[in-house]
Amino acid sequence: MQQPELLAPAGNLEKLRTALLYGADAVYVGVPGLSLRGTSAEMSLEDLALGVSEAHTQHVRVYAAINTFARKADLDQAARCLPDWAATGVDALIVSDPGLVRLARRRVPQVPLHLSTQSNTTNAEAVRFWQDQGVSRIILARELPLCEVGEITAAVPSMELEIFIHGAMCMAYSGRCYLSAWRNRKSANSGDCTQPCRWEYRLSESTRPDDPLVLEEDDRFSYLLSSKDLCLLEHLPEVLASGVAGVKIEGRMKSSYYLAVVTRTYRQALDALCLHQETYRCDPNWMEELKTVSHRGYTTGFAFAEEKINESSPAIKNIQTHEPAGMVVGYDDVRKQLRMAVRNFLQAGEDMELLLTKETLPVDTRSMTDEEGNGIDRAHAGNLIRVPLPFPAPKGALLRKKTAGAKTQGPARKPAENG
Repeated sequence: MQQPELLAPAGNLEKLRTALLYGADAVYVGVPGLSLRGTSAEMSLEDLALGVSEAHTQHVRVYAAINTFARKADLDQAARCLPDWAATGVDALIVSDPGLVRLARRRVPQVPLHLSTQSNTTNAEAVRFWQDQGVSRIILARELPLCEVGEITAAVPSMELEIFIHGAMCMAYSGRCYLSAWRNRKSANSGDCTQPCRWEYRLSESTRPDDPLVLEEDDRFSYLLSSKDLCLLEHLPEVLASGVAGVKIEGRMKSSYYLAVVTRTYRQALDALCLHQETYRCDPNWMEELKTVSHRGYTTGFAFAEEKINESSPAIKNIQTHEPAGMVVGYDDVRKQLRMAVRNFLQAGEDMELLLTKETLPVDTRSMTDEEGNGIDRAHAGNLIRVPLPFPAPKGALLRKKTAGAKTQGPARKPAENG
């Protein structure tokens, strides 16, 4: 069984470094104005060049997304900028528009092209068509069940194929939604989605305008427009059996904490599966880990049912059991103290955990100090503090704490051994 490439989102340089630390084989980033995400999830040319250099040092690939639905101004910008993006050393460009495919082939023919899921590739003939245009990898449409994915990989074995395995799902066909443009004049197809599918709506029948059907999420109603999140962690054997070359995590707009937990979890699971194919089982602790990050409940989407509608839930809005507490910025070998940048309010004595690549360890917050060594009983976002730790932790590692009202989940865990 060939282990597929694990791709993680990198909305900025910090998140790229987080993905490197927690086990990504490749990251995908956005270029300014053309990546179907807001400016907060795009990298400047300088950051992109630095990120590529750091990633390549660790043998991690970087793919740059220019997957907008291009109009003339977009093509003009791309024509100017393609040589600069190529000069950063990116390993591929992710494109969706045929005009951008043609333009990239002319301007930077040395850079491989990956076709975005926005292009809705759903069959082997379409794969062959794009192969003829010089595309070297295709991210298949999210509407495909795994059985059809396997049929396509078998039919066109010379093409690398990639699928999403985790993250937010759009109810529109492969994300081609116009609701944001209609309601807010901000188009999802230009990277400006305001997520109006998360809003409450009232549907009125013309003869009864004062008796609306309320479409929302509570104990009585279902949030019909907003899907649960995709999660194929428990079905990785079927994913790998489909023969895909890459498996992808959604979320360039998500937090570094989200990225650390999800990337680490899938890294552990993929490694265990490939090492112990015959005796592999999905460790329940891995699923518990995925519940610590913000999500809307989990679904397998279309993976096992043709024409399946993404599930919504009347009981779930946006849940998580933990939130980021801070990030490691250094270690004092003399005092045996971890230096951390605080991300959320932290009280002395509060439970806190350090996320390492293969284990989660408790951290004592009862003896917090400021940078000068003065004892403190609380810290706020933006503060630099110190906490005792008997061994160094890597710079950029994340620390977390339970959210208000979260139940205790037991002691810190190491991943279970498979086999």
